[in-house]
Amino acid sequence: MGFPEQRFNVNLSILFTELPLLERPAAARAAGFTAVELWWPWLGSPTPARSELDSLRAAIEDAGVRLTGLNFYAGQLPGLDRGALSVPGEESERFRANIEVAAGLAESLGCGALNALYGNRIEGVDPAEQDALALENLVLAARAANDIGAILLVEALNRPESPRYPLVSAPAAVEVVDKVNEATGLDNARFLMDLYHLSMNGEDLPAVIDRFVAKTGHVQIADNPGRGAPGTGTLPLADHLDRLRKAGYEGWVGLEYKPGDRPSAEAFDWLPREARRTP
Repeated sequence: MGFPEQRFNVNLSILFTELPLLERPAAARAAGFTAVELWWPWLGSPTPARSELDSLRAAIEDAGVRLTGLNFYAGQLPGLDRGALSVPGEESERFRANIEVAAGLAESLGCGALNALYGNRIEGVDPAEQDALALENLVLAARAANDIGAILLVEALNRPESPRYPLVSAPAAVEVVDKVNEATGLDNARFLMDLYHLSMNGEDLPAVIDRFVAKTGHVQIADNPGRGAPGTGTLPLADHLDRLRKAGYEGWVGLEYKPGDRPSAEAFDWLPREARRTP
Protein backbone atom coordinates (compact mmCIF):
# COMPACT_ATOMS: atom_id res chain seq x y z
CA MET A 1 0.00 0.00 0.00
CA GLY A 2 1.25 3.47 -0.82
CA PHE A 3 1.39 5.06 2.62
CA PRO A 4 2.95 8.51 2.80
CA GLU A 5 5.86 9.25 5.07
CA GLN A 6 4.65 9.13 8.65
CA ARG A 7 6.04 8.55 12.12
CA PHE A 8 4.60 5.19 13.15
CA ASN A 9 4.66 3.61 16.60
CA VAL A 10 3.36 0.26 17.81
CA ASN A 11 0.79 -0.10 20.57
CA LEU A 12 2.16 -2.86 22.78
CA SER A 13 -1.18 -3.37 24.53
CA ILE A 14 -2.86 -4.76 21.42
CA LEU A 15 0.12 -5.97 19.37
CA PHE A 16 2.70 -8.49 20.61
CA THR A 17 0.34 -9.46 23.43
CA GLU A 18 1.25 -13.10 22.80
CA LEU A 19 4.45 -12.18 24.65
CA PRO A 20 4.95 -11.13 28.28
CA LEU A 21 4.89 -7.35 28.72
CA LEU A 22 8.62 -7.01 29.31
CA GLU A 23 9.45 -8.86 26.08
CA ARG A 24 7.25 -6.71 23.84
CA PRO A 25 9.54 -3.67 23.43
CA ALA A 26 12.36 -5.87 22.10
CA ALA A 27 9.92 -7.66 19.79
CA ALA A 28 8.77 -4.34 18.35
CA ARG A 29 12.40 -3.35 17.82
CA ALA A 30 13.12 -6.65 16.12
CA ALA A 31 10.21 -5.92 13.76
CA GLY A 32 11.93 -2.69 12.79
CA PHE A 33 10.12 -0.12 14.95
CA THR A 34 11.84 2.45 17.13
CA ALA A 35 8.78 3.86 18.94
CA VAL A 36 6.01 2.28 21.02
CA GLU A 37 2.97 3.26 23.05
CA LEU A 38 1.07 1.56 25.87
CA TRP A 39 -2.24 1.44 27.65
CA TRP A 40 -1.72 1.46 31.43
CA PRO A 41 -0.23 -2.04 31.75
CA TRP A 42 -1.12 -2.82 35.38
CA LEU A 43 -4.88 -3.37 35.19
CA GLY A 44 -5.46 -3.87 38.89
CA SER A 45 -3.11 -1.22 40.18
CA PRO A 46 -2.81 2.49 39.48
CA THR A 47 0.25 2.56 41.74
CA PRO A 48 2.39 -0.53 41.06
CA ALA A 49 5.53 -1.26 43.02
CA ARG A 50 8.63 0.70 42.06
CA SER A 51 10.27 -2.55 41.00
CA GLU A 52 7.55 -3.09 38.38
CA LEU A 53 7.92 0.43 37.04
CA ASP A 54 11.69 0.04 36.94
CA SER A 55 11.44 -3.28 35.11
CA LEU A 56 9.23 -1.82 32.38
CA ARG A 57 11.46 1.22 32.07
CA ALA A 58 14.52 -1.00 31.70
CA ALA A 59 12.80 -3.20 29.10
CA ILE A 60 11.99 -0.15 26.97
CA GLU A 61 15.43 1.37 27.32
CA ASP A 62 17.26 -1.92 26.73
CA ALA A 63 15.23 -2.55 23.57
CA GLY A 64 16.33 0.77 22.13
CA VAL A 65 12.79 2.02 21.53
CA ARG A 66 11.16 5.26 22.57
CA LEU A 67 7.90 5.42 24.54
CA THR A 68 5.84 8.08 22.78
CA GLY A 69 2.43 7.54 24.39
CA LEU A 70 1.07 6.20 27.68
CA ASN A 71 -2.47 5.87 29.03
CA PHE A 72 -3.37 6.85 32.54
CA TYR A 73 -5.05 4.15 34.63
CA ALA A 74 -8.33 3.27 32.89
CA GLY A 75 -9.81 0.41 34.91
CA GLN A 76 -10.04 -3.00 33.29
CA LEU A 77 -8.78 -2.26 29.79
CA PRO A 78 -8.93 -4.49 27.87
CA GLY A 79 -12.23 -5.41 29.45
CA LEU A 80 -15.54 -3.71 30.10
CA ASP A 81 -14.11 -0.49 31.52
CA ARG A 82 -13.42 2.55 29.36
CA GLY A 83 -11.63 4.77 31.81
CA ALA A 84 -11.95 5.81 35.43
CA LEU A 85 -11.79 9.58 35.67
CA SER A 86 -15.55 10.24 35.44
CA VAL A 87 -16.56 7.34 37.69
CA PRO A 88 -17.39 8.58 41.21
CA GLY A 89 -15.86 6.90 44.23
CA GLU A 90 -13.03 4.41 44.22
CA GLU A 91 -12.29 4.54 40.50
CA SER A 92 -11.92 8.31 40.47
CA GLU A 93 -9.60 8.06 43.46
CA ARG A 94 -7.56 5.40 41.66
CA PHE A 95 -7.22 7.72 38.67
CA ARG A 96 -6.03 10.56 40.88
CA ALA A 97 -3.53 8.29 42.62
CA ASN A 98 -2.21 7.26 39.23
CA ILE A 99 -1.64 10.74 37.81
CA GLU A 100 1.77 11.37 39.34
CA VAL A 101 2.85 7.75 38.87
CA ALA A 102 2.02 7.74 35.17
CA ALA A 103 3.52 11.18 34.65
CA GLY A 104 6.68 10.10 36.45
CA LEU A 105 7.08 7.02 34.27
CA ALA A 106 6.41 9.07 31.15
CA GLU A 107 8.94 11.73 32.14
CA SER A 108 11.64 9.16 32.86
CA LEU A 109 11.28 7.79 29.32
CA GLY A 110 10.85 11.06 27.48
CA CYS A 111 7.22 10.32 26.66
CA GLY A 112 5.35 13.40 25.51
CA ALA A 113 1.71 12.28 25.44
CA LEU A 114 -0.60 10.95 28.17
CA ASN A 115 -4.05 9.63 27.25
CA ALA A 116 -6.93 9.93 29.71
CA LEU A 117 -9.95 7.75 28.84
CA TYR A 118 -13.15 9.41 30.03
CA GLY A 119 -15.00 6.46 31.55
CA ASN A 120 -18.44 4.91 31.10
CA ARG A 121 -21.75 6.36 32.19
CA ILE A 122 -22.83 4.78 35.47
CA GLU A 123 -26.44 3.79 36.03
CA GLY A 124 -28.07 5.90 38.71
CA VAL A 125 -25.49 8.69 38.53
CA ASP A 126 -26.38 12.06 37.01
CA PRO A 127 -24.34 12.54 33.81
CA ALA A 128 -23.76 16.16 34.80
CA GLU A 129 -22.15 14.96 38.04
CA GLN A 130 -19.87 12.65 36.08
CA ASP A 131 -18.94 15.42 33.66
CA ALA A 132 -18.07 17.79 36.50
CA LEU A 133 -15.89 15.12 38.12
CA ALA A 134 -14.29 14.39 34.76
CA LEU A 135 -13.34 18.00 34.26
CA GLU A 136 -11.80 18.18 37.74
CA ASN A 137 -9.69 15.10 37.07
CA LEU A 138 -8.73 16.12 33.54
CA VAL A 139 -7.53 19.46 34.86
CA LEU A 140 -5.31 17.65 37.37
CA ALA A 141 -4.01 15.38 34.60
CA ALA A 142 -3.37 18.27 32.24
CA ARG A 143 -1.36 20.10 34.88
CA ALA A 144 0.70 17.00 35.62
CA ALA A 145 1.33 16.49 31.92
CA ASN A 146 2.33 20.11 31.53
CA ASP A 147 4.82 19.77 34.39
CA ILE A 148 6.76 17.19 32.34
CA GLY A 149 6.37 18.97 29.02
CA ALA A 150 3.70 16.57 27.73
CA ILE A 151 0.26 16.89 26.22
CA LEU A 152 -2.97 15.41 27.55
CA LEU A 153 -5.03 13.39 25.08
CA VAL A 154 -8.82 12.95 25.10
CA GLU A 155 -10.13 10.14 22.92
CA ALA A 156 -13.42 9.42 21.18
CA LEU A 157 -14.37 5.73 21.12
CA ASN A 158 -17.11 4.04 19.11
CA ARG A 159 -20.68 3.48 20.20
CA PRO A 160 -21.12 -0.14 18.98
CA GLU A 161 -18.20 -1.39 21.09
CA SER A 162 -18.49 1.15 23.93
CA PRO A 163 -22.22 1.88 24.31
CA ARG A 164 -21.89 3.50 27.75
CA TYR A 165 -18.96 5.76 26.81
CA PRO A 166 -20.23 9.32 26.28
CA LEU A 167 -17.53 10.57 23.89
CA VAL A 168 -18.49 8.73 20.72
CA SER A 169 -17.86 11.43 18.14
CA ALA A 170 -15.02 13.73 17.27
CA PRO A 171 -16.99 16.88 18.23
CA ALA A 172 -17.84 15.43 21.65
CA ALA A 173 -14.18 14.72 22.44
CA VAL A 174 -12.99 18.07 21.10
CA GLU A 175 -15.60 19.83 23.24
CA VAL A 176 -13.99 18.26 26.31
CA VAL A 177 -10.52 19.24 25.06
CA ASP A 178 -11.68 22.85 24.77
CA LYS A 179 -13.18 22.82 28.28
CA VAL A 180 -9.95 21.48 29.78
CA ASN A 181 -7.83 24.08 28.01
CA GLU A 182 -10.20 26.84 29.11
CA ALA A 183 -10.08 25.62 32.72
CA THR A 184 -6.29 25.32 32.91
CA GLY A 185 -5.13 28.05 30.56
CA LEU A 186 -2.29 25.69 29.58
CA ASP A 187 -3.49 24.76 26.08
CA ASN A 188 -1.90 21.32 26.35
CA ALA A 189 -5.05 19.20 25.94
CA ARG A 190 -5.44 17.65 22.51
CA PHE A 191 -7.78 15.34 20.60
CA LEU A 192 -6.74 11.72 20.02
CA MET A 193 -8.07 10.99 16.53
CA ASP A 194 -8.56 7.24 16.23
CA LEU A 195 -9.67 6.65 12.65
CA TYR A 196 -11.02 3.18 13.43
CA HIS A 197 -13.33 4.39 16.19
CA LEU A 198 -14.54 7.35 14.16
CA SER A 199 -15.24 5.15 11.16
CA MET A 200 -17.23 2.76 13.36
CA ASN A 201 -19.34 5.78 14.36
CA GLY A 202 -20.03 6.51 10.69
CA GLU A 203 -18.26 9.86 10.77
CA ASP A 204 -17.04 11.60 7.62
CA LEU A 205 -13.30 11.10 8.13
CA PRO A 206 -12.08 13.67 5.57
CA ALA A 207 -14.38 16.26 7.16
CA VAL A 208 -13.18 15.34 10.67
CA ILE A 209 -9.56 15.68 9.55
CA ASP A 210 -10.12 19.06 7.95
CA ARG A 211 -12.08 20.40 10.91
CA PHE A 212 -10.02 19.10 13.82
CA VAL A 213 -6.45 18.53 12.65
CA ALA A 214 -5.25 21.68 14.45
CA LYS A 215 -6.55 20.30 17.76
CA THR A 216 -5.19 16.77 17.20
CA GLY A 217 -2.27 15.57 19.29
CA HIS A 218 -2.15 11.93 18.22
CA VAL A 219 -3.62 9.65 15.56
CA GLN A 220 -4.30 5.92 15.80
CA ILE A 221 -5.26 3.58 12.99
CA ALA A 222 -6.82 0.18 12.34
CA ASP A 223 -8.82 -0.99 9.37
CA ASN A 224 -12.58 -1.43 9.42
CA PRO A 225 -14.32 -3.83 9.59
CA GLY A 226 -12.37 -6.08 11.92
CA ARG A 227 -9.90 -3.69 13.56
CA GLY A 228 -7.10 -5.40 11.65
CA ALA A 229 -4.00 -4.17 9.86
CA PRO A 230 -4.31 -1.70 7.00
CA GLY A 231 -5.48 -3.55 3.92
CA THR A 232 -7.60 -6.09 5.79
CA GLY A 233 -10.72 -3.92 5.61
CA THR A 234 -12.11 -1.18 3.42
CA LEU A 235 -10.83 2.08 4.95
CA PRO A 236 -8.60 4.12 2.61
CA LEU A 237 -6.12 4.70 5.43
CA ALA A 238 -3.29 5.80 3.13
CA ASP A 239 -5.53 8.54 1.75
CA HIS A 240 -6.60 9.65 5.23
CA LEU A 241 -3.01 9.82 6.48
CA ASP A 242 -1.99 11.73 3.38
CA ARG A 243 -4.81 14.19 4.02
CA LEU A 244 -3.69 14.60 7.62
CA ARG A 245 -0.14 15.29 6.58
CA LYS A 246 -1.17 17.83 3.93
CA ALA A 247 -3.36 19.51 6.56
CA GLY A 248 -0.31 19.98 8.77
CA TYR A 249 -0.30 16.96 11.09
CA GLU A 250 3.27 15.94 11.91
CA GLY A 251 2.70 13.81 14.99
CA TRP A 252 2.84 10.09 15.63
CA VAL A 253 0.52 7.53 14.06
CA GLY A 254 -0.13 4.70 16.48
CA LEU A 255 -0.67 1.21 15.11
CA GLU A 256 -3.51 0.04 17.35
CA TYR A 257 -4.87 -2.96 15.50
CA LYS A 258 -5.32 -6.68 16.05
CA PRO A 259 -2.80 -8.95 14.33
CA GLY A 260 -5.41 -11.58 13.51
CA ASP A 261 -4.60 -15.28 13.55
CA ARG A 262 -0.86 -14.77 13.11
CA PRO A 263 2.05 -13.65 15.26
CA SER A 264 2.23 -9.89 15.64
CA ALA A 265 5.63 -9.79 13.95
CA GLU A 266 3.91 -10.92 10.74
CA ALA A 267 1.22 -8.21 10.85
CA PHE A 268 3.29 -5.41 9.35
CA ASP A 269 3.70 -6.59 5.77
CA TRP A 270 1.73 -3.54 4.57
CA LEU A 271 4.52 -1.22 5.79
CA PRO A 272 8.02 -1.45 4.28
CA ARG A 273 10.66 -2.07 6.90
CA GLU A 274 12.49 1.14 6.07
CA ALA A 275 9.32 3.09 6.91
CA ARG A 276 9.08 1.64 10.41
CA ARG A 277 12.20 3.25 11.81
CA THR A 278 12.04 6.83 13.00
CA PRO A 279 15.27 8.81 13.47
